[in-house]
Amino acid sequence: MGTLVTLDLPANSPVADLPWVITIGSLGDEEDWEPIVCGPYERAHALSLAQAVVADEDLMAVVEPLLPRADAEAIRDEIELARAAAEAPEDDAFGEEDHETRRVRPGRAPTEAEVREGWARIAARLAPVK
Repeated sequence: MGTLVTLDLPANSPVADLPWVITIGSLGDEEDWEPIVCGPYERAHALSLAQAVVADEDLMAVVEPLLPRADAEAIRDEIELARAAAEAPEDDAFGEEDHETRRVRPGRAPTEAEVREGWARIAARLAPVK
């Protein structure tokens, strides 16, 4: 059985509406291959696909949001936010005890048509407003 890692989002989090990617790699040191990154997907599709892939394999899937940024300055701003979070005092940072592991039963993975419909919705959200 594999492992799925993702963010535990509060209800109505705007992060849930971002495009999501799945990074899949070896769970242990027995295999030596480069992880693959798939996506973008809608969050529900990414979670379902990752669960389906790692359910019966010794793989790790990390499901995380993409941060679409339109220019270099916006990317630099994200880097500064990440650096500031890393430099935050220990009591403000997430400690190991704050992480929760939950077992989940793999549900039905989305069909190719459902994933393609999700891609269309993602593209519509990322399309420039005219």
